[in-house]
Amino acid sequence: MILAFVTALPLFQLITLGYLLAVAGHLAAGGQLKDALPNLNAAGVFGAAFFALAVASAPTRLLAHWESVAAVIDPGSPDATRLRIGAIALSAFLTVYLGWAWVRGGRLKHYVWPQPMRFLKEGWRPSTWSQFADRVWAFLKDLRIPALFWMGVRGAFLTSVWLIPAFVIMGVTREGDNAADGLLGVLALFTLAFVLLYLPMLQTHFAAQNNWRAMFQWRQIRSDFRYAPWSWAGAMLVGLVLMPIPLYLLKIEATPQEITWLPCLVFVAFMLPARIAEGLALRRCRRLRVQAESGEWSPGVWSGRWWFVSRWAVRLVVMPAIVGLYMLVLMGSQFTSW
Repeated sequence: MILAFVTALPLFQLITLGYLLAVAGHLAAGGQLKDALPNLNAAGVFGAAFFALAVASAPTRLLAHWESVAAVIDPGSPDATRLRIGAIALSAFLTVYLGWAWVRGGRLKHYVWPQPMRFLKEGWRPSTWSQFADRVWAFLKDLRIPALFWMGVRGAFLTSVWLIPAFVIMGVTREGDNAADGLLGVLALFTLAFVLLYLPMLQTHFAAQNNWRAMFQWRQIRSDFRYAPWSWAGAMLVGLVLMPIPLYLLKIEATPQEITWLPCLVFVAFMLPARIAEGLALRRCRRLRVQAESGEWSPGVWSGRWWFVSRWAVRLVVMPAIVGLYMLVLMGSQFTSW
């Protein structure tokens, strides 16, 4: 949900892209799945804080509503004044209550039991709140938001470098009405299809290396593919068909501005598993490659033949089918988009 809210903000959605790339890059670099989601514990702290804030603000909102109703029914009545004073007092009390819970760590037990004796001993000390400010600053630094944003900026720019030639040709030929424009359009489709064969894994490789040159090392990606072709195909099936294609349904109708974050929630929920699949596939390719190059793994006669057949079956049949299906949906979506 946090990523969805961030995605709904202009420019800040690059943080979400950086996060998704970081997940895939961590796995491709050999990381464990249980450690693949950055800031997961921090997200729990944020979620608990927002939930507690929502629960705590409910009675204050209710009293404020009753005060406004009483003022409409009987302007200047003592009931409206008492309700107003009660709302202000309750708001002040709950502000201190939540602040004290956050000072102690912001976990569930801190919201449930306020430790009143400890509050009387430490709550009035300036050092208690200054240390809390220092912990908040350290907590925010550990989120590495600038690093995720920078990863997203580079990922978006380098991806556009791969996609610009095809989209320029498509843009030129969109209104074409002669044979030459049609040929250029077909060329654009084939160019884009070729790029999509490697682009998701190139993005994953870039995130794993954290180096812009890695986005253009497609020969290394081709070499990695040879060692686990079916894992590669499975990841591309998830990353280009199963997860992205349902998202094109969101383009059929314009989203009301008040709920912009809801489609973003669907986007994050679908694309995060796709990035995880791509990271796991590239990790498996490289693990088997290292084993083969070190002599730890050597295919026998039958397994070698299956390995050969698998590589070419995936290369000539499976991958073109996956990319072709995605291209078909991509081209058809321009006739259904709002």
